[in-house]
Amino acid sequence: MIRVRSIVCVALVAALGCRATPATPTEVLQVTASPPVLGTPAEQKTAWHDAKQTFDQRCVVCHGCYDSPCQLVLSSWEGIERGGTRRQVYDGARLLKVDPTRLHIDAHGVRAWREKGFHPVLPEGPHGDPAQALLVRMLELKREHPLPLGGAMPAGFELGLGREQVCPKPDEFKSFAKDHPSWGMPYALPALDKAEHDALIGWVKEGSPHRPDAPLAPALLESIERWEEFLNHPDHKARLTARYLYEHLFLAWLYFEDVGANVFFRVVRSRTATGLIDEIATRRPFEDPGRERFYYRFARREAVKLSKTNMPYPLSKKRLARYRQLFHEPAYTVDKLPDYAPATAANPFAAFLALPIASRYRFMLDEAHFTMSGFIKGPVCRGQIALDVIEDRFWISFVSPDSPIIARETHLLEETTPDLAMPAEQGSNGILVNWHKYAKREIRFLAAKSKFLSDLATSPKLVTLDQIWDGDGDNPNAALTVMRHFDSATVVKGFVGGPPKTSWVVGYALLERIHYLLVAGFDVFGNVGHQLHSRLYMDFLRMEAEHNWLTFLPRARRRSVVDAWYRETNTATKDQVYGKLARFDQETGIEYETADPERELSALMTDKLRPILTLKYGLGEEKSERLRKDLAPVALLGGEAATLLPETSFLEVRGTDGQDHYFTLLRDSAHTNVAHLFHEEERRKPKEDQITLLRGFVGAYPNALFSVPEANVESFVQALTALNSAEAYDALRRRFGIRRTDERFWEVSDRMHAAYRELEPLESGLFDYNRLDGR
Repeated sequence: MIRVRSIVCVALVAALGCRATPATPTEVLQVTASPPVLGTPAEQKTAWHDAKQTFDQRCVVCHGCYDSPCQLVLSSWEGIERGGTRRQVYDGARLLKVDPTRLHIDAHGVRAWREKGFHPVLPEGPHGDPAQALLVRMLELKREHPLPLGGAMPAGFELGLGREQVCPKPDEFKSFAKDHPSWGMPYALPALDKAEHDALIGWVKEGSPHRPDAPLAPALLESIERWEEFLNHPDHKARLTARYLYEHLFLAWLYFEDVGANVFFRVVRSRTATGLIDEIATRRPFEDPGRERFYYRFARREAVKLSKTNMPYPLSKKRLARYRQLFHEPAYTVDKLPDYAPATAANPFAAFLALPIASRYRFMLDEAHFTMSGFIKGPVCRGQIALDVIEDRFWISFVSPDSPIIARETHLLEETTPDLAMPAEQGSNGILVNWHKYAKREIRFLAAKSKFLSDLATSPKLVTLDQIWDGDGDNPNAALTVMRHFDSATVVKGFVGGPPKTSWVVGYALLERIHYLLVAGFDVFGNVGHQLHSRLYMDFLRMEAEHNWLTFLPRARRRSVVDAWYRETNTATKDQVYGKLARFDQETGIEYETADPERELSALMTDKLRPILTLKYGLGEEKSERLRKDLAPVALLGGEAATLLPETSFLEVRGTDGQDHYFTLLRDSAHTNVAHLFHEEERRKPKEDQITLLRGFVGAYPNALFSVPEANVESFVQALTALNSAEAYDALRRRFGIRRTDERFWEVSDRMHAAYRELEPLESGLFDYNRLDGR
């Protein structure tokens, strides 16, 4: 079982009560107690502003996601108000599902969260003593026992995601402090400076005031009204469209592009059509709302953006017209709306049978990076059980929506709909003995798909690069790269790095199944059976995507490539990629000119998609010629030196001209295969590890931070490429690293976050330091 310790970058805050404020149309209905608030409105606003700035810069970097220690999520007011709990979100041995505790969704207000077992970290009630608040006492403990700066981490600290969790309640603090005097907050990081410390302590002493965000601008309210009218049109065609859109956009950080990108929203199902939003909270977006009529509404997002969960999606008049074109204008009818029975709702091919496949596919392709980000970035913050099913880096391209495969896929999906059922139809208490039925269904689907492709491919002309979507000439979503960082991952636009070990080609049915398996259908609060079903089913989907790519290779080459990808696996597993179960015997229509068709195919894909490829991550785009030259050897780093580096490292180069440069070093961890659930270390091939060097920031969870003066970059690279032992890596960290004990830690953290915001105004968010190396 996974246990975590109170790393709370701020066991700091959570339990304040909220004062009553006027409601805007996008506020969520909630009932909270009102604590006494001191000072003038201007003083209250200043106190909250200063405190929130400290929370965001110093606390949310450890307390922002589902795996925040003690579930103390400090990225918004409601999280501060809620407090912490000993209850685990991530429990790899949970036999039964647990009640979800999603912030802003599953409860509102102090009383509701206390009933769910959360305890306060701020003064609570009319006689609450600020000096006894858990937040204040954790901060003061840090001042009394500061982290020794400049050396290795002292003994007594436990780091890593599997550490024991200690979540003291206010009346247990004295015992906690006696047992763990060095565990004040921020945990295992340098203390706050005096101004930051005083901002939080002063805020608590002033009554922990909270000032709500400014009212929404009239233009923004007008946009919201326009979109809510579209989503809530009463005819069947519009209602089915709205349901489809909601089930795909429920995780999005929506913003109204015509008005600006400073305010973000989430789309929810509400019992109310106007005024305060009364959200219908279900585990999954496709579960029964419990009433015939409900309304899709836009609820304002209150949290600061996190790199891990930020998934921006633009709405605009142009987008609205696009949706009308895709879903309202085509000539089809919806005689009856689908029900919410699990067997229907968890299977998008059953629920949305009436919607044209071409429209659904085009919708998902238009923002394919967002679509794939759902699987890669959310809805979980710790995803090893799902992510050890993918390679450490691979490219994704898509079947052209104009391909005859897509045009004729409707009949295939109608015939095979029962075999495309998702494990989520079992709910969150998955029963492992049911797994065999999904395996049998997949085998039947592969047989039907193989026959479908064989009947369609009357000549090699079917299997040419004409079947690959080119982004319609201007859409960069047509080429993606996924990079796994052990238990998290990142997806970016473009083909990053050299030709990867494997690549995917994804069509409509596969893209839809990935979304309903790992985004709409996955419940982080589900039991071990549900989680294992999701992981095992994803094996099928990965193998289908790889099979699609293999069909572009010469027929005689395909099985030998599978053998290389799936070393040390049995024949039955390989047959699901390419063999007896997944067949395509037609020859490719591509004329190869080299003895290495795999690498040649990667080059041909790159050439085809070059007009839309995003190149900003490549070292070749670096303006400094000296940096390009000095860092070039890093991009060739492999073997032992690569293995000694952690999964994700951020590198800051302090420019002599005052212009700093930022890079990411990712370790591509090699495996014999990724087809097995357990014993990943036994399948590792460290000698085949590689480093991918990228410009900017890629990854939400850095394991190591480096800061190097530009004049010393050559020395840094020499030390990096010469790594041959753990001792050599430790020496590198001592010389160039920004370790947890470095007095410059927060200064460098602030610079990196500022640079990230400048480089990626929409995609950026706060990093999470829970995976930061303790060496």
